[in-house]
Amino acid sequence: MNEPAATALRPGSNGIPDLRRSWTERRALRSALMTAGLWIFSAIASVPLFSVLYMLIVQGGSRLSLDLFTELPPAGFELGGGFGNAIVGTLVMVAIAALISVPMGILAATFLAELSPDSRLATTTRFVAKVLTGFPSILAGVFVYAIIVLVMGSYSVLAGGISLAVLMLPTVILTAEEAMKMVPRRMKDAALGIGCTRTQMIWKIVLPTGMPGILTGVMLGVARVAGESAPLLFTALFSNYWLRSLREPTASLSILIYNFSSMPFDNQIELAWAASLILVLMVFVFNVLSRVVGRSRI
Repeated sequence: MNEPAATALRPGSNGIPDLRRSWTERRALRSALMTAGLWIFSAIASVPLFSVLYMLIVQGGSRLSLDLFTELPPAGFELGGGFGNAIVGTLVMVAIAALISVPMGILAATFLAELSPDSRLATTTRFVAKVLTGFPSILAGVFVYAIIVLVMGSYSVLAGGISLAVLMLPTVILTAEEAMKMVPRRMKDAALGIGCTRTQMIWKIVLPTGMPGILTGVMLGVARVAGESAPLLFTALFSNYWLRSLREPTASLSILIYNFSSMPFDNQIELAWAASLILVLMVFVFNVLSRVVGRSRI
């Protein structure tokens, strides 16, 4: 019997093995030191996060009111105002990105996970998706600017949504593929064994069972693109008016923060702080939803 096992089974005074932790043992001491070190480093790493959240709550929370959600951005010397159009523009572009990337991502993930996982096309697609996860967001804006904005002749909400879809798509593909792979093989074989076609097996077994993981990937993709600003500079630009058409420019929270934070007016700077707080809360909600949905995974 080796030394750790002998130590763990050391008999007590009544002949029952003593399983209590002994702090004189090297293994227990090393475990305690490593645990304390992890807590210390975690606390240090969380300082920037909580400091930013504190500043957002203090600076932006003092300006929160119903007017922020119902009024338009003010001009330079004007007081008051809000950014309701920026909230609407952000939500619309994120919705367009989701409508494009979610169906395409799930179809691509189905091909990668179930239809032809070992083919050359699947290997290439998987590699490209992984490369796109680290793709600079501004290049996605330049790409969509060249193929959409120049063709349409104007900046638009549609171009902004497509640029966000380019960034969201690889996240949806990779997470959906992993969710489908986690479906037990015996469930798939059982469906095929009772006479289901492969299409029926995917539709009735793989997708419903892997749906929590797929939704987690969708939420993470949405959380990533909700705060993007670089691609929107080349596609949706900005507008001081309410959105009326998908073919016209629109405001977004990230661009409003970028514009107002550089202005020499206190009112605009306060609005930039409030918009930052709203944007962080939106991203936080999407991340929480992804965690909640992910808990029900297989």
